[in-house]
Amino acid sequence: MHSKNSGGFGTRPGGANEGTVAALTPHPLRTPESERPVRWTAAHVARIQASSAFAPVLADVDIVRASQQVDFWDSWPVQEIDGSPAVLPSGDTLWMALGASRFDDPDERHGHARIHLLSHDGRFWHHHGPAMPDGFSPGSREWSGSAVLAPDRSHLVLYFTATGRRGETELRFEQRIFAASAAIEHETGSYRLAGWRDLREVVVRDGRYYMDSKAGDAGVGTIKAFRDPAFFRDPATGRDYLFFAGSAAGSRSAFNGVVGAAVAAPGDAATWQVLPPLISADGLNNELERPHVVMHGGLYYLLWSTQRHVFDPAGPTGPTGLYGMVAESLEGSWRPMNGSGLVFANPPQAPRQAYSWLVLPDLRVMSFIDDWGRGADSAEKPRFAGTFAPLLQLWLDGERGGLRG
Repeated sequence: MHSKNSGGFGTRPGGANEGTVAALTPHPLRTPESERPVRWTAAHVARIQASSAFAPVLADVDIVRASQQVDFWDSWPVQEIDGSPAVLPSGDTLWMALGASRFDDPDERHGHARIHLLSHDGRFWHHHGPAMPDGFSPGSREWSGSAVLAPDRSHLVLYFTATGRRGETELRFEQRIFAASAAIEHETGSYRLAGWRDLREVVVRDGRYYMDSKAGDAGVGTIKAFRDPAFFRDPATGRDYLFFAGSAAGSRSAFNGVVGAAVAAPGDAATWQVLPPLISADGLNNELERPHVVMHGGLYYLLWSTQRHVFDPAGPTGPTGLYGMVAESLEGSWRPMNGSGLVFANPPQAPRQAYSWLVLPDLRVMSFIDDWGRGADSAEKPRFAGTFAPLLQLWLDGERGGLRG
């Protein structure tokens, strides 16, 4: 399926937060004996085939802006506990996305990013402004996260990246992971989040495993990571997890991206324990961005986005695309999808056209339109669309996967 931006979100009524969960396990994902992460290696990337799945080439008709004043990129739904977009009584779904005013140089947007609130009515996007009030976030800007509808269905919890420090005069790239909650207020045609409270740093970096994000420089693709918290409740155990993009501590390589994790204490959603990385691309790739987990066919799929320019240029390098691994449980053993890790990529004739793929539980795939309609060797000014890409539909079958249609 290759639907247009008018395609609907939210396919089930509320109620996923209700009822009981499975008995909680007494231990987090990894024991001290199994702290070594699974490696994603050059040998895996070398298996990428010319016949790999590619997204359809985007055309002018696909550029449907969600706002004429604001560019949007990384997006996520206000989700049910199971990850599906929560459908509100109005029939709308709420979404969040990073947004900023339009710049001649699209890379400047990262220094001005705020989390914005949007709704989708089944046909169109509606923009409702910044999600959090000015001065509430502890960072100088806000980067990606996830949001979960509370059991009362009138509040939500937002997990997000606070980048830099509020009030700094020079932009820094320190990243910290916070949570906060707010009430959802709705008037005809408009939503807002009010009464923000319970702001807290929920995932504190453990220097044994994760490099300080302040250690990287400001070059695109070289920034170190401690960001992008994605919420997931394991249906097998009832435990709540946050997966995030990190950088390996103690690495000798400039390309030391990892997928990190934290687990909530049983019965205490405010207390999180940082775990060792699950996946390591040390020596291969600098950024395993926006990692998240979906379940399908009784298997766990740990998925992330990355770009060609953040692979070690010594090679091999993979295309900009969605990558992932699969396992029978969150404890592993994780195995690269399609033998290489690549699930699908941007088309060769437009290798930078979209990015930041998010797979929903029904395997629909959300992303944003980046530098579209340009070949790999194009020296033209980037053509950043700043809006959401048409939905894609994924298929998964054991260790294999790709795009339908």
